[in-house]
Amino acid sequence: MQKILALSSSRVGGGGYLQQALNDIHQFLGNEKLNVVFVPFASVDSYDEYTVKVQDALASLPYQITGLQHASAKDLIQNADVVMVGGGNTFKLMHDLYQEDVVSLIQEKVKSGMPYIGWSAGTNITGLSIRTTNDMPIIQPPTFDALCFLPFQINPHYLNETREGFHGETRDQRLEEFIKLNPGIPVLGLPEGTALHYEAGKLLYKGNVDGVLFESNENNQPVRRSIEPNSDLHFLLQRNKF
Repeated sequence: MQKILALSSSRVGGGGYLQQALNDIHQFLGNEKLNVVFVPFASVDSYDEYTVKVQDALASLPYQITGLQHASAKDLIQNADVVMVGGGNTFKLMHDLYQEDVVSLIQEKVKSGMPYIGWSAGTNITGLSIRTTNDMPIIQPPTFDALCFLPFQINPHYLNETREGFHGETRDQRLEEFIKLNPGIPVLGLPEGTALHYEAGKLLYKGNVDGVLFESNENNQPVRRSIEPNSDLHFLLQRNKF
């Protein structure tokens, strides 16, 4: 019954905020006037300003967007038609969700059919854990466990950039380190402008560029392969019952 739209990023190139996501969100939710609760907890700045930013970006769509507040978090989620989770710092996001004791509520609502939309940090938390985020752990959540809607790891904003004279690890090296220590748990790298769409038991990779899947081979060594746009990723769902 799960219905999930997990966007890699809020912006693509020089485009406006959520501009490229407008059509995907509209197609995902349809034309009904839905009550959308927006979770701004990944931000370290004003939740009100963040909510207004999202409301303005999605003003052309027929939805009522209400920002989640700490004082009324459970009631707002319980009464929402859709939950939408914005980007920012993934550790901050999970810290606040656990602090407000709404993790299990969101899991129950989404697994019962409430649509979930996330981007960046909001996409990170749809996987098994937040251990493959790019973010700095500026605050410590009680656990790295995420919402576990999708039975694998996600790396939004995926970019394996190398620069002359830079001697730190590349993104691929860091994700391969995860595979070496966690054989059997895939990691899906989502470049900016791409997304995952899960509905009716189907998981699709959407976008205009290839994604990257990191897995372990029979010798528990990391292997990397490209994922083409519009690929069916049902094989990644076989780890759990959906």
